[in-house]
Amino acid sequence: MSESFESHRAPEAVGAFPHAKRAGNLLFLSGIGPRVRGSKEIPGVTLGDSGEILSYDIEAQCHAVFENVRLVLEDAGGSWDDIIDVTVFLTDMKKDFPVYNRIYPQYFAGSGKPNPTRTTVEVGALPTPIAIELKVIAAAR
Repeated sequence: MSESFESHRAPEAVGAFPHAKRAGNLLFLSGIGPRVRGSKEIPGVTLGDSGEILSYDIEAQCHAVFENVRLVLEDAGGSWDDIIDVTVFLTDMKKDFPVYNRIYPQYFAGSGKPNPTRTTVEVGALPTPIAIELKVIAAAR
């Protein structure tokens, strides 16, 4: 048996799936990107007239995606400290991984913060014009 959760603060899902699902003692988050709820805005992204990505700021997207993960976790009854595992999807590993890796410890390392397992994968594209998406597993309370 499982229970689904929808956040009213995080960006709307881009398909027919919940933000999170609790199964037993685990909370599974769907892929979370850096979009802004209620708008087409993507922090740090400049789009052309036909929707193509002209430029993007991976640092702005990293901070936005971490904030969106936090919102979903809280709305599902969890917290940042409950995170067990993070899967990171980047569209440009060579360019963006060093920036992501520099920002990651601000959220996950030291001073009592959790240190979850992590996997980073390069993908050809993501469902919206974003450069990063996180898939998170957390302990359920």
